[in-house]
Amino acid sequence: MADVPEFKLTKISIVMLGVRDLARSVAFYREKLGLNVQFQSSEFAFLNAAGGVTLALATPLAQALGSPSEKLGGASELVFAVDDVRAAYEALSGRGIAFIREPHNVTGAQWAANFEDPDGHKLSVFGANPSVA
Repeated sequence: MADVPEFKLTKISIVMLGVRDLARSVAFYREKLGLNVQFQSSEFAFLNAAGGVTLALATPLAQALGSPSEKLGGASELVFAVDDVRAAYEALSGRGIAFIREPHNVTGAQWAANFEDPDGHKLSVFGANPSVA
């Protein structure tokens, strides 16, 4: 057997979500969550999610899954790091985000609040909750 060089993947650069209506999803992530669009085509949108990660929205992924009436979100969750979960919850609620779980203690000083995007993808804000200190 030939020597195989050591190789490992070390960085996730893009997280891609299948979406049914690209314009609706771009509006949600841009207007409600404040992400900036880096590039958009008829089937894809790439948004700056900070920290070197790009969030890609893709209609071909949704089309490959079948029925348009089914939610696309599954056993995965995008977690947005925030300095103050309660402040993020209040700001996003003010933008019309309907949370499925209000701010709650996860462990120690870490809190989370959970919501969904228009396609049913699970999202949350996660971090400290200074107002409970």
